[in-house]
Amino acid sequence: MLQYDNSAFYFFALSFITLYLVPSWISIIGRLYDALFITDEKLGAITRTSAEKAKADKLKRERKGIANLMKSRAFVFNFILTVVLTVVFVWLATSVASDGQVNSFDPFSILEIDSGSDAKAIKKAYRSLSLKYHPDKNPGDRAAEARFMMISKAYEALTDETARENWEKFGNPDGKQSLEVSIGLPDFLLDTGNRNLVLMVYLIIMVGVIPFCVWTYYADSSKFGENDVMYDTYSWYHFTLNEHTLVKSLPEVVAGSAEFRKRNVPKSAEDKAEIAQLMSLVKSQMQKPKFNHPVCVKGNVLMHSHLLRKSGSIKNPLLLEDLKNMLKVSSSLVDAMISVCKHQDSLQTAMNCIEFGQLVSQAMWVKDSTLLQLPHFTPEEIKHCEKGKGKASTILEYRDIPDDQKKGMATFTDEQKKDVFNYLKMLPDITVESKVFVDDDEDDKVYEGDLCTIRVTITRNNLKEGEKAGLVHAPLFPYPKQEAWWIMLGTKEGKIISIEKVGDPSRVVEHSIKFLAPRVGEYEFDLYVKSSAYVGLDQAQKVGLVTLDNTSLPEYKIHPEDAALDDEPTLFEEILNANIEQDSDDDSDDDESEDEDDEPAIAPKSDAALKKEQLKKARQANTEDDDSDDDDDDEVEEVYAQK
Repeated sequence: MLQYDNSAFYFFALSFITLYLVPSWISIIGRLYDALFITDEKLGAITRTSAEKAKADKLKRERKGIANLMKSRAFVFNFILTVVLTVVFVWLATSVASDGQVNSFDPFSILEIDSGSDAKAIKKAYRSLSLKYHPDKNPGDRAAEARFMMISKAYEALTDETARENWEKFGNPDGKQSLEVSIGLPDFLLDTGNRNLVLMVYLIIMVGVIPFCVWTYYADSSKFGENDVMYDTYSWYHFTLNEHTLVKSLPEVVAGSAEFRKRNVPKSAEDKAEIAQLMSLVKSQMQKPKFNHPVCVKGNVLMHSHLLRKSGSIKNPLLLEDLKNMLKVSSSLVDAMISVCKHQDSLQTAMNCIEFGQLVSQAMWVKDSTLLQLPHFTPEEIKHCEKGKGKASTILEYRDIPDDQKKGMATFTDEQKKDVFNYLKMLPDITVESKVFVDDDEDDKVYEGDLCTIRVTITRNNLKEGEKAGLVHAPLFPYPKQEAWWIMLGTKEGKIISIEKVGDPSRVVEHSIKFLAPRVGEYEFDLYVKSSAYVGLDQAQKVGLVTLDNTSLPEYKIHPEDAALDDEPTLFEEILNANIEQDSDDDSDDDESEDEDDEPAIAPKSDAALKKEQLKKARQANTEDDDSDDDDDDEVEEVYAQK
């Protein structure tokens, strides 16, 4: 009879709890270490200019320290649960140490007496416990019945010589056992008083808790697609984006993303009033909204407040958190918009989305000068730079001017001037080269149907050999952002051949674009290399391609041995033919045996009779050939007659 074994349950519970405790403590210790000892470089809180100091300090305040870690509800819940399970783990380990091995048989402990007690003490304990747990005194109590049987077995092991010898030698009064099996559950489940409670807990866990957890996980995970962007967001982008979408309309498109539809709902009249007040500051730079839903209006206004550098006018901390939440996922949403444009085969709209991502990173808008990316520069300094001798209207022109001739820094301190010079040194300075070729080809010519490769090489001239590109200088974007480049190849009709984001920080980056060569002719493709975060550094090139007629290529001759290999049957065909031949042989053998049984024996023919039959068959064959020739001539005449 299988018994419930507390000790086995302890081992099972320890193993099960360990599966959660080990990764949980690793995660907790890792997050605690990051909160206390994470470096500024890993955090992204680097200060290369004084303009980045405020952003770096804010990142440190938000990420470092135990207090910030305790603001995470998920971390606090996991920490409390882990501590509770650790206490349970210690209690189970102590219980295992005290109870001994799994399903061990110790008659002294069963009779609740000391080891080595005399016969009188054994008999007294047996009488007392047997009366207490006797089935007649505990009707229907399975636990008491199992306990009574163990008491009887323990008494037998201590009083019967044979049983005692078996117990001392094999650990069981019944002798050597091949296998000991017990149920790894606590024995209190057998108590009739706990029956209803156990059943209720079982129903709650199996019918309530587990299905709810599975449903919650599936409901949450099924909402998200690539880059953790919701499927509803992709549907929204497919609906709003088209080949005529402009950069000015993209803030409203982002505002309607599914990620913000719950959080960006105005919750009170005060929220609506604050949004209306903020709209009055940015309305002149906003495109006329197409959607009047409160979520779209609020998100559109918040995004414009960032792009126009007027987020400092937001006094409500909740609105600032909403804006920060939008900026946190903005990079993923821009990538999602570009993927939709790729699906729609709209090159210009994809370029607009990339430029929108640049503007979001630098907190700029469409009419702003690229010089606004320089530290401490305002529209006043930009006006001074764009006038007079040595003027510069773009950031690339400004970088090429010698430092002692740069304008716009007349009122700057030495530290501010140093920030500008440092920024211009870290500003990406790239050279783009492209080459068209066919892999494993003997010449440089491209023929129709070849698999062409356009290798694009980006060289960062501002980096030294072995140096890696760092984080983007974006002091007004609240999160660290790694430098990356979009490489696009399109046709003059605006169709996309390839569009990929390259995040390799190496000094020299190579990217290959593969496609099938078009029909015979001369083609010119547009190659674009655009930054994901900087404004005004994009480059465009023309890539020429001449496709030749593939009929001018020498005829490819197959080697006779290779041709013979094509005629050989495959392993599958050999097995199939073997099976068919075996079946046909069996059938023919059966038919022959049946014919032999049914038909009478035929006498052998003479040589003269065989010769006559051969001559007869030869004559019939000649007549059939003549008839077939006549039939063929008749068919030919009929065909020409029809024509």
